[in-house]
Amino acid sequence: MPPLHSLCISPNPSPILPARTPGSLSAKPTKQLLQTLPLETSSLPLQFREKILCLEIMGVDSGKALAVNPSLQTASLDSIHSVVSFLQSKGIHQKDLGRILGMCPTILTSDVRTQLLPVFAFLSQDLKVPESNFRRTIRKCPRLLASSVEDQLRPALFYLQRLGFRDTNALAYQDSVLLVSSVEKTLMPKLEFLMSVGYTRDEAVGMVLRCPGLFTFSVEKNFKPKFGYFMGEMGGSLEELKGFPQYFGFSLEKRIMPRHREMVERGVKLPLALMLKSTDDEFREFMEKGG
Repeated sequence: MPPLHSLCISPNPSPILPARTPGSLSAKPTKQLLQTLPLETSSLPLQFREKILCLEIMGVDSGKALAVNPSLQTASLDSIHSVVSFLQSKGIHQKDLGRILGMCPTILTSDVRTQLLPVFAFLSQDLKVPESNFRRTIRKCPRLLASSVEDQLRPALFYLQRLGFRDTNALAYQDSVLLVSSVEKTLMPKLEFLMSVGYTRDEAVGMVLRCPGLFTFSVEKNFKPKFGYFMGEMGGSLEELKGFPQYFGFSLEKRIMPRHREMVERGVKLPLALMLKSTDDEFREFMEKGG
């Protein structure tokens, strides 16, 4: 099977794309490759089948991609190739494309100059990510490539920095999902919930700085049921939860409730962190020893 870049190729590359080795690329998928497509695609126009084949060879589910991004239906192979070539010129490996583009099919119809270039400029200038680490950051959070710098990434970064997030390396390589989260709809409601149950703003901010994952949890599906169980069934205190905000990262049904119930049955008391962070073997040993 020919390599990916020989199936998605623009005969007249944009000047922003790296030069290609003469003779290494062919213009269209071969007839033999097209015959590998499912029979139900045989009635589709040739160019559309070539597009489907191109996506599948990249490791992208073409059906899902076309459903999520209808613009792909009219996008040319040339435009798709320009996006793929640009990403590869920024250090993205061919083996990464299936996951990155599969998670965010809208990237495939992005404008390289007005949408993708600004994202990499943001990574370089605002987050201080060296070009050699672009791949690491994008692999961690492909949604960065589908986000507007001016409307999403930079406002989120400014908000997080105002809260006290100073480590740009952490935001680039560990907590980059926070940058693609809506300030008004995702980040702020988490702080508001923590303050609504009794924490001061400084205490709530301290909790998310200590455990950034709090910003990724749902208020309705995570915070409310877990907080309710902790304060009700477990008889916990705000102070104890403030000291271990990671509590919200554990499963209520699979971890918190079973272990708490066993502790109650055995009359054993453990600090919250020890109760949840210990392995199954360690927890069993604590129960057998009575704490």
